Amino acid sequence: MKLKELVEKRRIIVCCGAGGVGKTTTSAALALAAARQGRRALVLTIDPARRLAQALGIPPTGKEPVRIGEALLSANKIHLAPGGELHAWMLDPKVVLESVVDRFAPNAEDAAKIRSTRLYQTLGDVIIGLQEYTAAEALYSFREAGLYDLIILDTPPSRNALDFLDAPRRLTRFLDERTLSIFAPDPDKKHNAMVRAAAKVVSTALARTFGESFSEELQTFLNAFGKLFNKMRIHASGVRKLLRSEEAAFVVIASPEEAALEEAIYFKGRIKELGLITDGFILNRSYASDQPLEHPRDVRGTLAGADPHLLTALSKLEPLADIEAGRITADRALLLKLEAEGRTDEGNGATALPILDDVIEDLQALNVLSDYVLAS
Repeated sequence: MKLKELVEKRRIIVCCGAGGVGKTTTSAALALAAARQGRRALVLTIDPARRLAQALGIPPTGKEPVRIGEALLSANKIHLAPGGELHAWMLDPKVVLESVVDRFAPNAEDAAKIRSTRLYQTLGDVIIGLQEYTAAEALYSFREAGLYDLIILDTPPSRNALDFLDAPRRLTRFLDERTLSIFAPDPDKKHNAMVRAAAKVVSTALARTFGESFSEELQTFLNAFGKLFNKMRIHASGVRKLLRSEEAAFVVIASPEEAALEEAIYFKGRIKELGLITDGFILNRSYASDQPLEHPRDVRGTLAGADPHLLTALSKLEPLADIEAGRITADRALLLKLEAEGRTDEGNGATALPILDDVIEDLQALNVLSDYVLAS
């Protein structure tokens, strides 16, 4: 898989994988590589490491993406091609939901009704899939706005990370007309006797269980939120269409640990279940991309008559060199396994990114990793 081609040609890249495989830093490195090629790139991340967030200048409660300034890039000896920009944003479901309400509510009065209820403040606990929905909504909205050439989504580190692909459909299914007609019948619409009877039973049960105040607030909230339904359903269809198009790419990130490899295979299967294609795997933090080094044993053989202390030192390095060579061999075998897995179902194989000496928590380290992306 050619990462350079992905960051140059695609409009959406979704990075999936288990926790601890370096998914966030890889996502940021892909975005930086795109910016270095002259593209306006945005990385949407869920919860970056604190030092990485500080390095990128991402505030924890920002209401919009932050552009990484030229002064900061220059200070880290990073030079973008003309037109290139690097933006980052830590996804905040509350901020995204506010924008959904503002855009989809018929008027300011309905938007205010929704926000005034206690349910709105704890909506994430009430409706399963809301957090995933807001991730999909943010991705789609930024794409529709046309402000970026490439948007990279760093998904959460869990097996449920891909729920955001199906969340819009499940959320709108929850908020369909039949559900709302029972929980919050619209007083301006005529309903048949069965619906009216069911609504009365539900209303009575809610009042007895939670009290009249909560019951009325729930009905107010659902009635107002229901007016957003049709527009949300249209957007949900747009999200799925976008992610199934050739604009989007799904990349699964793994590390050499066995558990991470198993998770990578799982994610590929989950992506396929959703009717999508995994473009390939990234074997991150591996030795598979390292070039073979000359073994101290071979070097020692060419130094006949050299200083005995030098020969002794080389002989002591041989066990370490054997360990290093073993790691390279093992990681290359894993890369071949992922390569074969990645070429099934129309995928593009796999590529390896190196394990760096330093923890990737600053722009300089991200720049080094972006070098490997552009060289792949």
